Amino acid sequence: MDHRLTEFARLLDIMDELRAKCPWDKEQTFDSLRHLTIEETYELSDAILEKDLTEIRKELGDLMLHIVFYSKLGEEAGSFGVADVLKGINEKLIRRHPHIFGDVKVNSADDVKDNWERIKLDEGRTSVLEGVPMSLPAMVKAYRIQDKARGVGFDWENRDQVWAKVEEEIGELNHELANGNTPERREDEFGDLLFALINYSRFIDVNPETALERTNRKFIRRFQFLEKEAAKQGRKLHEMTLVEMDEIWNQAKKLE
Repeated sequence: MDHRLTEFARLLDIMDELRAKCPWDKEQTFDSLRHLTIEETYELSDAILEKDLTEIRKELGDLMLHIVFYSKLGEEAGSFGVADVLKGINEKLIRRHPHIFGDVKVNSADDVKDNWERIKLDEGRTSVLEGVPMSLPAMVKAYRIQDKARGVGFDWENRDQVWAKVEEEIGELNHELANGNTPERREDEFGDLLFALINYSRFIDVNPETALERTNRKFIRRFQFLEKEAAKQGRKLHEMTLVEMDEIWNQAKKLE
């Protein structure tokens, strides 16, 4: 037997044993596992950002366990089992890749994505945006919304047009600030500016969530270097001038 199937069957057997005999595993429900699954997904995301293949493998194992656990709960409820889960994704992949399993011709990855969104509508969805989870972080959600709208042709023609929109939104935000309008108006215009910048990121092939997280981590490294260097001097940050802190900050930049 294929060793992949052997290990998967072993995991299913272990899950059956845990569910039957382990006090903790016996108590778990869809709701109790949900927040743990989210945590595991973020741990996988961290490993990917760090390019740590060993950790990626481990975190994928943790997520695989969760998928098998949910499938076991579905089986116990008489609703679905792991075979149903696998059959569902197999059939969906075949249905949404007619250029592989049918006679549709494509010229690029963009064609594949466009077909994917159109097929979803043929499957009964009334909006291309239905597949965007409401609980996604706002930046990720904006990127996905824009990408899905692009799939049906609702998009800018080139990046210069998008940058012009960014500049327009900057002007509108500055107008609100200059006229002392309400916090709600400032928030509205700031949100429009962020949405436009995220839109621009797509046109320069940058994932905004990844870009911002890398900048977050860069800031953390540099700030912690600043803290350590200040401690070496026997000083506290709040006792230093901004110029003094900036000198150390620039040292951190040079070290990188």
